[in-house]
Amino acid sequence: MRTALAGGAVLAGTLSLATAPTAAAPRPAPRAHRPRTPADALRELARGNHRWATRHQSHPHEATADRTLAVSGQHPFALVLGCVDSRVPPELVFDQGLGDLMTVRSAGCVLDEAVLGSIAFGVLELDIPLVLVLGHTTCGAVTAAVRADETHEPLPAHISYLADRIRPAVDRTLAGEERTAAAIDTNIRLVRAQLAAEPDLAARVTTGRLAIAGARYDLHTQRVRRLPSRAPRTHGPAAATPHPG
Repeated sequence: MRTALAGGAVLAGTLSLATAPTAAAPRPAPRAHRPRTPADALRELARGNHRWATRHQSHPHEATADRTLAVSGQHPFALVLGCVDSRVPPELVFDQGLGDLMTVRSAGCVLDEAVLGSIAFGVLELDIPLVLVLGHTTCGAVTAAVRADETHEPLPAHISYLADRIRPAVDRTLAGEERTAAAIDTNIRLVRAQLAAEPDLAARVTTGRLAIAGARYDLHTQRVRRLPSRAPRTHGPAAATPHPG
């Protein structure tokens, strides 16, 4: 992974007219305030969401000094796996700034190899202590999966891929908006459970270096509510762990 990333940096350098230094700059120390434990990271996200929901955003780490510091390295304190919904940008929802969060986004927070690899990079290479799976109310991807499960109508190929992986979260004993709302929460828990089962991540959870949590953002209140980490119930064939190819 390090070799591939280094190769990407070389390619990017060929597109610039500026002359890059021959020696790599030393990696800067993280900001003194950076949360270093899972509990501290959760508290910082909660404080930031409170500021956002009450319209008291601080817009941290946007100054010139922060931008200069960011050139030579990054030390995000949390990784947020969020949905692609344009109304739920993690940096705004948690009132965080440049270099504070690593964000990975896919419709319905669906996992594939690219998403898993991105999360693993953040945790293993950058020593991020918290992964938060952030779903949200009225999620379009989950709604589409619920509707497809009900009607059996075919979806476009790539959207069908998403729906197939969300379908185990659909509880057919429920109906209407209750079914969709329950599927949103269950899908968050299923994705969190899949991440917690990844060996490299699980090893860090066991030693206390990492926490993997699930939460839901309410579009009406703008508040994030953490979901209890109870075992999720599946209501169909469990989504297989993605593999390359």
